[in-house]
Amino acid sequence: MTEHVTFPDLPETLTRAVEDEDRAVMKNVLTPRGLKRRRVLIVGGAGYIGIPLTQHLLEQGFDVRVLDLLLYENHGPVAGFLGHPGYEFMAGDLCDSAARDAALDGISDVIILAGLVGDPITKAYPQEHEAINEDGLARFVDALNGRSLNKVVFVSTCSNYGEIPADTTADENFDLKPLSLYAKAKVAREQQLLAMDNHADFCGVVLRFATAFGLSGRMRFDLTVSEFTRDLHAGARLEVYDADTWRPYCHVRDFARALHRVLAFPRDIVGFEVFNAGGDVNNYTKKMIVDAIQDQVKTGEVVYVAGGADRRNYRVDFGKIRKALHFEPAFTVPDGVRELARALDQGFFADYSARPDFYRNNTITYPRD
Repeated sequence: MTEHVTFPDLPETLTRAVEDEDRAVMKNVLTPRGLKRRRVLIVGGAGYIGIPLTQHLLEQGFDVRVLDLLLYENHGPVAGFLGHPGYEFMAGDLCDSAARDAALDGISDVIILAGLVGDPITKAYPQEHEAINEDGLARFVDALNGRSLNKVVFVSTCSNYGEIPADTTADENFDLKPLSLYAKAKVAREQQLLAMDNHADFCGVVLRFATAFGLSGRMRFDLTVSEFTRDLHAGARLEVYDADTWRPYCHVRDFARALHRVLAFPRDIVGFEVFNAGGDVNNYTKKMIVDAIQDQVKTGEVVYVAGGADRRNYRVDFGKIRKALHFEPAFTVPDGVRELARALDQGFFADYSARPDFYRNNTITYPRD
């Protein structure tokens, strides 16, 4: 067994297939250090999910290169990796062809996390959204063919499902109804990558991520679980709009585990497939999130308000990733609340009130022509 294959939960036949896949890929890789290691480029790897993903892949024996423009000027989390011999950081814009080509040199696999993430930031910066999420990523994906890459994983979003009946769950074949600029751009990039099936020299995969939660070196407090937990822990009055709307959630470290499996599993299982990334156990309404927090955090006040502007309402079926990749989340929403509450108890993130934008994807610094 090679060092990248660490899935003790798999059936023996699948374990052998994963090992065979790894051996086949390793024949064609050689890092600048002269090692037979897969070298993964994480585009947008300095963010909330990219930091735990980097840590996980390094621990599993991969070399990691990150291309990131540091739009949110949050450099600190990257610094902890700079001394690792298998890590390389490149400050650059995916829209810049020279930066793109330099980042792709010597790479075996690519994971695309980059972009302005979420509806609020894309509404606030429509020009930058068009430059990055639409034009920039479209050109980046087109440029991947012909480089003898192994796998290209595009991280999309379950927000693509939009608004569906509360008694329905969306699997990967469910009609996409993106309601925001952000989700519409994600759908377009999904379609672009999947359309390359018949002519690309790499194995493309799409993962539709649930809403993230959990501690990360690049922490965010503008996502439901972390925002609600922090506000109630601080004794604040929390207004919750449309309490009965559904969302799926997933811990950032579980996203890292899912991406690792996609890199490791055979092409005939993951090739040009779409997977919802998360677990059925973490489909929650906002009211259920509040209840899970109040089981552990006894401060703060909650006020429920009807008529919010966000129409999204979707429960998601994660049966495909469970069956094909034998993936189940290791962390539940209450687990995420517990770890964050403990961190807050110990005084972590005490500077939030003084600089809330540092912990939110609210403002960016992006070079303009």
